Amino acid sequence: MRIQVRRTGGFAGIERFAEVDTADRDDPGSWVALAGQALTEGRDTPPVGVPDGFSYQITVDGRTVYCADPRLTPEQRELISRVLKEGS
Repeated sequence: MRIQVRRTGGFAGIERFAEVDTADRDDPGSWVALAGQALTEGRDTPPVGVPDGFSYQITVDGRTVYCADPRLTPEQRELISRVLKEGS
């Protein structure tokens, strides 16, 4: 499973992108479960965010959803954090 996260917005407006391929991980099951939960709560179109807040595009195996601060679910927040931290 390929998980991609694109973060835009924020005070400086700097875009950040990272990707994780779960086939290369020791713990693919936890990634699959987390990604499934994050996709379920995502939107099909970009939501209106707050000034200087981050907006996110999460793509899992070709399916893309959108979410934005401060209305992230705990699963979205964890997935975004993990991908941006561990992805390339």
